[in-house]
Amino acid sequence: MTYSVKEMHYTLQGEGAHTGRPAVFLRFSGCNLWSGREEHRAQAVCRFCDTQFVGVDGPGGGKFDSARELAMAVAGKWQAGTGGKPYVVCTGGEPLLQLDDALIAAIHERGFEIGVESNGTIIAPDGIDWLCVSPKANAKLAQQSGDELKLVFPQLEAEAQPGAFEDLAFTHFFLQPMDGADLLENTRRAIEYCKRNPRWHLSVQTHKYLGID
Repeated sequence: MTYSVKEMHYTLQGEGAHTGRPAVFLRFSGCNLWSGREEHRAQAVCRFCDTQFVGVDGPGGGKFDSARELAMAVAGKWQAGTGGKPYVVCTGGEPLLQLDDALIAAIHERGFEIGVESNGTIIAPDGIDWLCVSPKANAKLAQQSGDELKLVFPQLEAEAQPGAFEDLAFTHFFLQPMDGADLLENTRRAIEYCKRNPRWHLSVQTHKYLGID
């Protein structure tokens, strides 16, 4: 299998339960809920995506002809010394369109823990060490268990309200204010919701506030 990667670099995880953890950030190209092109956003299932995942032209991006080749590239990006488990965050787009058993095994062979950030429309393969699911309105949630459910908030549709997910088998529940022109108001609303509903914790995109790539 050939893997298409938009970008890959060493950084700190900026959001969710692993905020601040050193990681290799592996962004796969492509998504099943939006083409990634602005002219298609209004007709997309997910219309608020804030990432660029089209093509393979980002830093560290490219086409990788085998799981071994991509795993070696991931390992080559790890810059930390001893004392911590190497960690890779697989994201997109939708990483589960490409992340398969062969790549999981190849990355594990190089000593990494594997985190995945998925929209939950594809059942995750075995072997993922940390699974974060971020549900989107109007998209059927196939993956209903994992380590972390991170809901971009607010979404207006009834099926994307926080209460619709509280009975699912996740360990952590996060609300993440939707970015954009209404970010301050969305953050205020998320804070108030978490204060009223303590099962939910606030997830802030710290990398954006701090200017971390």
